[in-house]
Formats: sequence, C-alpha cells, structure tokens
Amino acid sequence: MRSKIMLAGLLVSLALAGCNKPAPRNPDADGVKSYIMAHPEVVEDALKKAQAQRHDAAERAARGALAQQRSAIERDPRDFVANPAGKFTVTEFYDYLCPYCMEAAPKIIALIKANPDIRFVFKEFPIHGAKAEHASRAAIAVKNAGGDYVDLYRSYMAARAIDDATIDRLAIQHGATAAALSDKAVRTTSYAQLADTQILTTRLGIDGTPTFIVGDEFVRGADMAALDAAIAKVRAGGAVGAGSIDWINPPLPASSSPKIISRKAAKMARLAPTPERASR
Repeated sequence: MRSKIMLAGLLVSLALAGCNKPAPRNPDADGVKSYIMAHPEVVEDALKKAQAQRHDAAERAARGALAQQRSAIERDPRDFVANPAGKFTVTEFYDYLCPYCMEAAPKIIALIKANPDIRFVFKEFPIHGAKAEHASRAAIAVKNAGGDYVDLYRSYMAARAIDDATIDRLAIQHGATAAALSDKAVRTTSYAQLADTQILTTRLGIDGTPTFIVGDEFVRGADMAALDAAIAKVRAGGAVGAGSIDWINPPLPASSSPKIISRKAAKMARLAPTPERASR
C-alpha cells in the first residue's frame, strides 16, 4: 500500500514538472521594442525629461528650504561675517581643498573690499576629508580669537597643496593659539559647528563647493558672472529666482568626490552644545 502511495505521488510530481504552454506573445510590446530599436533617440528624450523633472523637484525643495533656513544661512553667530553692517547678505559655502573655491577666492576678497554694502557670510563646509576639516577647525579658532579671518581664508586658498603643519602654522600666524588648536573642548565645539552646517546643506540640497546664496538664488560653482548678476538683482530690488540647480563647472574626479564629515567629527559634534540645541 505504501509503495502505491509513493508511486501516485511520483506521478503527480512528474505531471507538475511537465512543460507549460508558452505565454502568448504581446504584439504591442513587440511593436514598442521594434520602434525603440529603430528610434533610439526616444530613450534619450525620455531620460532628459526624467532629469528635468528631478531638476524641477529639487528646485522647488531648495526654494522652500531657503525660507525655512534663512536664519541659519545668514545669522549663525558662529560664522565669520565681513562687512557686518552691509545692506544685504551673500553666503558662501566652501572647502579649502576645493580647486573651484581656490579659483574664486581672490575674486571674493576683491568683491568684499569693493562693496561694503555686501554683508558676506563665510560658511565652513569641508567635504574633502580630514585635512579639509582640520583647516576649517583652525579657521574657526582664528575667528573665535578675533584674528584676521579673511586673510587666513586667502592664505589657505592660495596655499593649494596644504598640509596639516601648514594649516596650524598659518592659523597661528593669523591669531589662533597653539593651545586652542589642540584643545579637546575647542575641537568638540568646532566639530559641532561643522556638523550643523552639514545638516543645513542637506536641507538646502547643497552637495558641492563653492555654493553661494544671494537672496533666493543659488549660484553653484565658481561662476562670478552669475554671482554678480544675482547681486545686481538684489541691489535693484528685483525678484531673485531660485537659480540653476545644475553644476556650472565639470564634476571633480572620483577621488575628490564630496565626503560627509568624518565619523570622529560626527561623534564629537553630538557632545557639543550649539545655539540650536540650547533653544530646545
């Protein structure tokens, strides 16, 4: 009896394992495939449309975030401000190891000197690893010591191939103390400031340097003509649009791609008090 049951089970399994009737072909799908093969530009047009839709969505999100984050963009007391009595504000997010920031730096300094009505906010935004973080922390130390921040900005950008020893040497020359540069509590506070800027840039959709904000417009990349145009609109009292979300400069090599603040920095930042946390 048992063998009969096993035989019946075997026959059923063989029946289940048999060949199935092929699914009918879909003539519509075949036609679409043939059309695409004959007209591959259709795919390219579809990709461009999808990219444009993503661009528009990012632009709307960035425009909305600007209004919500205006105080953090323009009025964080931890940031250095040139021409603090200026009539309107320009904010730059930059990294001392960014070649485009290096290209823009002399023009930025000239802009500040020639235009006292521009209130210029410097936002330390290191995206190129530990060395960039070190330079930003040292610059914060100079700012907190009341040193010559703008000339340090110039010196760091002009140094190009900057190393850790040069970072500290220039910071001390511009007003920081060796004790402040090595103090753990000072480091923790500066890490917190950098981490808060990372959060801000995420909310604003900023993922590269330099990025400028003038009124309601983003100027991305070392495009001084676009920056000058945005400033002229603000001076004229005209409406300032959200600007282009696209990069004007070509992308950096993969080895120089933006990096989030280091794990060590993020851990230390969580321990430090900030104006935002203190208000909670």
